Order: sequence, then structure tokens, then C-alpha cells
Amino acid sequence: MGQKIVEIKMPTNYSDAELRSRIVNKFRIKNFSFQIENKSLDARNKRDIHWLLKVFIQSEEIKESVPFSSETLSVPCKKRDEKVVVVGSGPAGFFSAYILQKAGFNVILIERGSEVEHRGQMIEKFEKTEKFDSNNNYAYGEGGAGTFSDGKLTSRSKHISTERGFIINEYVDAGAPQEIKYMAHPHLGSDNLKIIAKNLREKFVKIGGEIIFNTCVTDLKIKKGKIHTVETSTGKNYETDYLIMAIGHSAFETYRMLIKKGVQFRSKNFAIGSRMEHPQELINKAQWGIESLPGVKAAEYRLTSNADDKHHVYSFCMCPGGMVVPATAYKGSNIVNGMSMYGRDAKFANAACVASLNLSQLLNREVSALESLDWVEKLEQKFFDFSGSYQAPYCRIEDFITRKISSLAIETSYPLGLVSAPLWELLPKEISEAMKVGLLDFNRKMKGFEKGILLGLESKTSSSIQVLREKSGLCEGFGNLYMLGEGSGYAGGIISSAADGVKGAMHLINNAG
Repeated sequence: MGQKIVEIKMPTNYSDAELRSRIVNKFRIKNFSFQIENKSLDARNKRDIHWLLKVFIQSEEIKESVPFSSETLSVPCKKRDEKVVVVGSGPAGFFSAYILQKAGFNVILIERGSEVEHRGQMIEKFEKTEKFDSNNNYAYGEGGAGTFSDGKLTSRSKHISTERGFIINEYVDAGAPQEIKYMAHPHLGSDNLKIIAKNLREKFVKIGGEIIFNTCVTDLKIKKGKIHTVETSTGKNYETDYLIMAIGHSAFETYRMLIKKGVQFRSKNFAIGSRMEHPQELINKAQWGIESLPGVKAAEYRLTSNADDKHHVYSFCMCPGGMVVPATAYKGSNIVNGMSMYGRDAKFANAACVASLNLSQLLNREVSALESLDWVEKLEQKFFDFSGSYQAPYCRIEDFITRKISSLAIETSYPLGLVSAPLWELLPKEISEAMKVGLLDFNRKMKGFEKGILLGLESKTSSSIQVLREKSGLCEGFGNLYMLGEGSGYAGGIISSAADGVKGAMHLINNAG
């Protein structure tokens, strides 16, 4: 059996039958099997937008044979007596718990929020009534913050191909579309993510894992550099041989508890700004030259600017055909984020416009981890205080650049309403000045971009602090405490966080006992 990998150019609305016919005509073979290895959209020439496919073909009619293999994650399984407590059910927490349970450990996964079904109901209630649930919102609950997002599966992290393959296969097995295995920019959509989170939970429980919902970790009992007991908000304590903290980027009170218990953190670079929102058709036309393209859901963009040479300004977490959502983790704070469904067929496109930030440089003094948390928290409260609610302060992009508020009527996907605001005054001066220059660059790069709006505070591009740990995730000064995922300050996004969880679990497996 011969095999080869070939590149094929196809129209955007091609069918499987047309792809098979193209292979027959191009390579003069009739009996073959094939699978797509990579699929990316080439829109460099607006008059010739097409898919570029990398296809693996097998056939008796092919003489040559190219090596084709993929690494797989091998989890050593045996009966073990050790107990592991994992805190947080986002990608890092879930995959570390799942792998450890597969390896034979006795794993308890603790989640402060509810199952994804109830979490979704609480979010819907919040958007209708503004009654905020501190444990079930866009930040907390089963699946973590990523469950209510666009579900992007791209990652710039290096050396995670084995972990990524394992994660993708598990997602597909839990109901994700097969295309995430080969799309250059794969995404799941929040509608799929809610189903996937539930199916992964059931799979974990089926192999013996235990999940404790509606429970916050409030304290740790430590002896000789090891955690031996985890105390919770329900009054029930859990003895453990190992503890994995995968708490995400928003659990400020848990960070503070960990610092108080001697876990070492430092302030790190991060980025803040606001959400940008445009009609999706405007973005489509700017990127493709037309308002819709058969076979492609919605146009994306990624924009960067050197701005003032001090603060890098860039678009972040672009959600085509999506909506802007109230993503606060705490009552009395006001921040926004973006999400979209798998179809990416809503009216608006949104993305963050953020500027990089070194807090020590901004404040002209060394800033501790606790001070960094306090600074971010006060900024999030400042946005809430401006509107006196979860309405999002907003202005037009043109207003932000000219520093003038206009009274033109606008449309938005944001569910809790907008209030006109001088966003450049709510943000730190250095950040707003950098964003102004960056937005001028964006306007030059994309026709009509200045017609969009800016809304709310985007403060969760990544954690503002970072734990001192080994590459494995094992915290400095502790023999059995792992800090993984976005909450560690070393990962961001679904894939890199999940991969961090996988790597931490594998290190624990290989070094246990």
C-alpha cells in the first residue's frame, strides 16, 4: 500500500465528492482512501479566496510511501493507594484529574460552581435580571471560563504536540466535530463546549473519579512542606497525598489564601484594554471584499501595533459572529469578554483591543503579587462604579481616538446594555494613549474599522501574577503542590492550559511514591 501527503487547492464551498474527484484527476488514481491533515483559508488575494488542504492519501496505485505517524500519550495504569485532590474543573484541572484517575490514583475534583447545565441557567438569569451568582457565572462553574467562549483551540505553546493530540482526541470522543483535528484555526463554540463538558464529566466519573460541585477551597493544612488536608466552604475536609490547584485567572481570594500559606507568586506582565465590536459583514467585506463567502462561516482578523514603542497593542480572542458578555467573577466588578457559538452566525464580530502592561514600570516601583491583584481588582470595580451596574461603559472607536463623546445611536450584542463613557479616562493614561495609536494603525490596516465601538474593561487576557514553580508545575518550597493552567501564570487558552494539566499529571505519575 503506497501513501503520500499532497497539497490541494479547493474552492471555499467544495464538497467531499468534489475533493475526491480532484484527487482522481490530479493524481490519476481511482481506488484510494484519504484524510485531511490540515485545512487553512488563503484570503491574500480577494479575487481568489480558497482553501489550502494538506491531504494524506493511501492507494495500491501509489508507488512511493512517505512515513506517517503521530505520537500518542501513554498513561501508565496500575492500582494505587495515593489520593489526589484537584481544584478547578477548567481544561487544566479536568485533564490532570482525568489522566491521574486513568493512572490508578484516587482523584477528587473540587469545583466552586455547579454542573454546566445549572451554570448555564444562572448565566441566563443574570443576563435577564442582573442577579449575579458568585459561583456560577462566565468565570466559574464546570468547564471553567473557556466553556462560555468561542472555544478556540489554537496555541502558540511549543513542545505540546503529544499532549495536544491527546486533548483533541478526547474532545472529539466527547462530541466535538472531527474538523478540529485538521483545521488551521479550530474552534468549538460555546454550544458544543457545554455538551463536551458534560460528556467529559460522565467519562471521568465512569472510570471512578469523584467531582464535588458548589464547593470552594478555603484553607490548606501544611506539614513539613506538604499539603495534607484541604478545607472547604462546606465544612468538609479532604485529606490528600497530592494537591493540584487549577483555579484559573480570576480566583483572587484563593490566590490570596495561597500567598498567605506560603505559596510564592510574583507580579508579571499582562495586558488590559476594552472589547471592540463591529457588524460581522463589515469585517467580512474588509477581509474578503464581499459580505459573505460560501463555505466559510465568518471572517477573522488578528491585528498588532507597536504603538508607542513601550506598550504593544494587539487584538485578542477574536470572536467572529459572536457576542460580548458580562464576564465578571465578583459582584461589584464590571469586565467583559467575547464568546460565539459553533456556527459563528450572529450579527456582530468582537475582539479585545489591549495594551501590554508592566505594573512595576507603570507605578515606578516594585509591585508584589498581592499589590498586582489589588490594582486589577480596583480597576474592575472602577468600571462598575461608573455605570453603577453591569451595564458596559462604551464609546465609538472614532470617539476614543478624538477624545470626544458622540451621541449617535448604536447597536450591540451586549445583553445588559451600554452607558456612554470616556473610556480613555477610565483606563490608565499610558494604556489609553497606547491604544489610541494602536487603533489608528488598525484603522489603516482594515477599511471601515473606525466605525466600530469599544466597550467595557478587558482585564483577563492572562493572570497578572505568576507562581514560582518548576516546569512540571510543582511549586517551589512544596513537595506535593502543583499549580497548573492559567492560574499558574504559565498558560493561557484551552489547549495550552489543558496541556499544562496533562504535563503536570504525567510528572506526578512518574514521580509518585
